[in-house]
Amino acid sequence: MIRLRQVAMIAPDLDPVVESLCDTFGLQVCFHDPGVAEFGLRNALLLVGDQFIEVLSPIRDGTTVQRLLDKRNGPGGYMAIFEVDDLDERVDRLAANEVRVVWAGDLPDIRGRHLHPADVGGTLVSIDQPVPSGSWRWGGPNWADRSDGLLANAAVTGIAGAVVSATDPDAMRERWTRLGLDRDVTFAPSGPRGDGLDEVALVAVDRSRVGERTTIGGVTFSLV
Repeated sequence: MIRLRQVAMIAPDLDPVVESLCDTFGLQVCFHDPGVAEFGLRNALLLVGDQFIEVLSPIRDGTTVQRLLDKRNGPGGYMAIFEVDDLDERVDRLAANEVRVVWAGDLPDIRGRHLHPADVGGTLVSIDQPVPSGSWRWGGPNWADRSDGLLANAAVTGIAGAVVSATDPDAMRERWTRLGLDRDVTFAPSGPRGDGLDEVALVAVDRSRVGERTTIGGVTFSLV
């Protein structure tokens, strides 16, 4: 099993992006993860069904996030995080394809591996195996218990997929497929900002809104 569980965005200033996402889609913040300070960041997690949109901002100089903000000339998509139920087998497959792991975390309720973006292409990818399946430590300790209240006014019920822009989208698609990472992701030609995670599709509650598109924090959100 592999499923897109979380999409991360980056911005120089966290709060305006979070506010826009909440106002536009009726979302609420479910967690601020203190653990991201390890990477020189602060964040906010927004619940979308049982999936998450994360917004990250740098709090010190020299972070990977700041370098990407500079490289892509502003805010945008940063990371696709997949839930899997066979982490070790997938890590072996990735290693056989010369994909490096740049960060590994092993906790009692979740194990995760961040994959080198130069080896995967397009964006930073993480594969994470929660225990039990369906739980999600990164969303905070009690997001599931609070979900009814958090989602009461939500205009969207889930993340349907993401679009990764690439100089050669066909080659990128072939590589992600070979690595077993192509679930819930499509590929499109990149523009002047270069390769990156540029679009996210959200499932609309109001079906009359299907087809709407809006750009927030450098990411285009489409309602499907």
